[in-house]
Amino acid sequence: MNKVVVASLLAVACIAVGGRSVIAQAPASPDAQSSGGVQMSPAEYKAYNDAIGQSTPQTKAAALESYLTAYPNSAVKASTLQMLMTTYSSFDPTKTLSTADRLLQVQPDNLAALTFEVYFRKQEADKATDPAAKQAALDTAAGFAQKGLAATKPKEMSDADFEKMKTSVTPGFYGAIAADAANKKDMKTAITNYTAELKASPPAATTTPGLTLQDTYLLGLAYYQSTPPDYLNCTWFTSRAAAFAPEPYKSEFLKVATYCYKKYHGNADGYDSVTAAVQTNLFPPPTFSVKPAPSPADIVAQVIASTPDLATLAVSDKEFILQNGKPEDAAKVWDTVKGKSVQLPDVTVVSATENAIQASVSDDAVQSKAADFTFNMKEPLKTVPEPGTKVTLSGTYASYTVGGVAPAAPAAGETPAVGAPAAPAATTPAPASPAAAPGPVMIVMSDSAVVEPKKAPAKKPAPAHRRRR
Repeated sequence: MNKVVVASLLAVACIAVGGRSVIAQAPASPDAQSSGGVQMSPAEYKAYNDAIGQSTPQTKAAALESYLTAYPNSAVKASTLQMLMTTYSSFDPTKTLSTADRLLQVQPDNLAALTFEVYFRKQEADKATDPAAKQAALDTAAGFAQKGLAATKPKEMSDADFEKMKTSVTPGFYGAIAADAANKKDMKTAITNYTAELKASPPAATTTPGLTLQDTYLLGLAYYQSTPPDYLNCTWFTSRAAAFAPEPYKSEFLKVATYCYKKYHGNADGYDSVTAAVQTNLFPPPTFSVKPAPSPADIVAQVIASTPDLATLAVSDKEFILQNGKPEDAAKVWDTVKGKSVQLPDVTVVSATENAIQASVSDDAVQSKAADFTFNMKEPLKTVPEPGTKVTLSGTYASYTVGGVAPAAPAAGETPAVGAPAAPAATTPAPASPAAAPGPVMIVMSDSAVVEPKKAPAKKPAPAHRRRR
């Protein structure tokens, strides 16, 4: 159990009951009241004082339970339940929750009870190994957090005490709602609530190891897990968390921070400027900027411009251009191979039938164990190669697809760009959220055959050595 968090929860509970006397001295008449507080009969007054005067949490909890059993309609039932809930929180989370449930039946807007509900329900979720149980606990915590955010001031509480209490518990409420949304993969809601949590947190909490700093990292992670990923905001918030986290968390946070930075910027150059900026800023300032990496189309254009003979490009480079280049650039590369017959040695079979073999040819395809070539056999194979084996294949470049889609036909009046894929729809992606890459390339070869290795010529026997006479 996090002692710092529990201590803050206890402080919250004390705010709710502190600063005023809940009962006055015992009156002559059991039903009498005074402006100083609630009046009790001597017997009830003694039972109450005996209960709250116990020296250990266990004996105090038992005495308070006995008091509530003896006086179920006590005028101080709500404050007694709150005291009991606070007492249980030091040694029994289960009874803390059950007492919070009882208190909410009496005071549905009781912020102390809602705070304990949120904290201990979320703690249950963190310990759960069953996904359904985990989500159920998070849903429950988030539900109590929503009620906490909407809670109104009770009549008997001063404005100052209520505002102080509301300020202290609001960040935790937002954090619980965010955790619930993140577990459901609703990253938009998670980002909104993690952001609200950071804005509502005391500045010191954002630079001190604890739940707020942990949720700063989780905000960055939510940006990374968005669709599409927001690598720039991921970089900022995971770097901010890493700046103030102790080991081993610092190193783990930095792994995500530098990964997101490289995905956005293209390499690690300039990351020092991020680590400096997050030291003094919780959120990215207006002057903060990182140059995005060149887009795939930019890289293609640079390769086209700097390569005198496109036919000399490696297969992986050609596939990258076919996949990411503008139609005219893809056409230039395809024209260097279309209709040409080649022999490709040591390709890796991914799947095969007697009529076709799908194989990994480029280095990228081999590494990912994905097929990037389809060889349509000129004649049915007598022996079908097993997946994973390496073979030499011959064939003629016939066509290709990107993401399973064949190149689009040119519009009327345009010069056909043979083999060019369809131009992507015009979009303006957000700088922090690069657009998703096109699907994989599949190059189709016709008139293919498996090239059997040549047998080494048989060696002629050495002539017999005859002895001279």
